[in-house]
Amino acid sequence: MKPKMYRSTLMNPDDIWNAVIDVLVSENKENTVFQEASTVYQYYSELESGGHESLLNWQSEYIEDIGITTYLKELISILEKIGAHEYANIVKKYGLKMWEIFMALENDQVDENEFLSIIEKANNDYANLNGKLEEFLASYFVNIYTELIEVVED
Repeated sequence: MKPKMYRSTLMNPDDIWNAVIDVLVSENKENTVFQEASTVYQYYSELESGGHESLLNWQSEYIEDIGITTYLKELISILEKIGAHEYANIVKKYGLKMWEIFMALENDQVDENEFLSIIEKANNDYANLNGKLEEFLASYFVNIYTELIEVVED
């Protein structure tokens, strides 16, 4: 069952952004739209707060559960779906290698500098896109919010 929100609280893209994020962090649904929105929002959120290292740290349990190949396919697919092709290319370029080095570091099999080097490259590529992902997400949220939220009249 979708949470209900009054139309008057969803009057502009910022309201919709906040409402969708509220749903994503408070609900645990197994529908496709929710899963896609959650995956791409987690990617955005972690990269904005701490970069690729943060993403790997916070998503490692989920990635281990579903496998790195599945995770990367899901993430690349939703990034491409929302038009964020440059971000998908970063994931394609660095995703698997970052994960492999992250896991090796966790098992003391590589030097931390090797990990930090690839993280820095991926973070720089992300930063060079100047925050365009937020624009793609905002547009995506406007397109899907009624699939996550039941909008009721005041």
